[in-house]
Amino acid sequence: MPSPFSRRQAIYAGALSTVAAPFVNAWAQAWPSTTIKIICGTAAGGLTDLFSRAYGDYISRAVGQPVVVENRVGATGAIAAQTVKAAPPDGHTLILSVATTFLGNRLLVRDLQYDPDKDFTLISLMPSGHLPLVVHRSTGATDLKQFLDYAGRNEVSLGTYGLATHPHIAAHEFNKALQRPIVPVHYRGEAPMWRDLSAGVVQAASGSYLAAVSTLDSRAGRAIAVPTAQRMRKLPDVPTYAEQGLASPAFQVKGWVGLFGPAGLPEPITQKLSELMVAAGKSEAIQKMLDTFAIDEAALTRAESKKLYDEEGPIWIDLVRQLGISPT
Repeated sequence: MPSPFSRRQAIYAGALSTVAAPFVNAWAQAWPSTTIKIICGTAAGGLTDLFSRAYGDYISRAVGQPVVVENRVGATGAIAAQTVKAAPPDGHTLILSVATTFLGNRLLVRDLQYDPDKDFTLISLMPSGHLPLVVHRSTGATDLKQFLDYAGRNEVSLGTYGLATHPHIAAHEFNKALQRPIVPVHYRGEAPMWRDLSAGVVQAASGSYLAAVSTLDSRAGRAIAVPTAQRMRKLPDVPTYAEQGLASPAFQVKGWVGLFGPAGLPEPITQKLSELMVAAGKSEAIQKMLDTFAIDEAALTRAESKKLYDEEGPIWIDLVRQLGISPT
């Protein structure tokens, strides 16, 4: 039987929530009362920055307040995350950054100054699209089996656009089945990586379709596989890894960028922002941008975002852990 103290606690908590609810709702109804800042965890000009500006522009027009984007670059979004962690949870300061900020940084950044699970409120995730595997024409490979056979007989290097990125993880997965390991070559961004693949300096690379398209159009490289469960609309004839017999979780998980607020963001504001993100994703401007980048999905609902984060987040963390990278 509950003690009188427990009953008094329950009565007090219920009364407090009843009193507080109107204030929370009034606060939410007044939102936004000033400029909304989206702190972008990457440099200007990349996909994450463009998402910040395109979705931010839609939100600004919908709510009648300015939305400004501030790029806080460093430690794969850690500096941006620390900024938003310290902001008031009033819906006027948000972070839009890559998955590594919330997943991989747990293993890559020594003495991380934020808790990805406790210091933020998830609003919406935006899938960042397929990352086709492209091989140089000198390999003669037209599918994954032929490429891995070639790698087993020759020295092969695979370009990545950074440590712990999907291409780095892919090389690690390939090497589990090879006696002669594929060597990952880490570039600072995609542009130099694709230039080297076109020149035959590396024999394979994986990255965004838009950055790879000149290599594909010149026939210097051929796309032979795409990750996740569905084929790309832009490359409908290129089979998935799973269709070619590689069913590792590394080739099934989705990359994403995410919009988060500080912990304690009121539920009505979180829900409103989520609804605005979904509506923005259906707009003509963002649909055109997604088509340009060959991204087949727009912003997800809160329920869809939470499901993706909860189900695939631990897989991403384990895949990064397997790389054995020492935190810096």
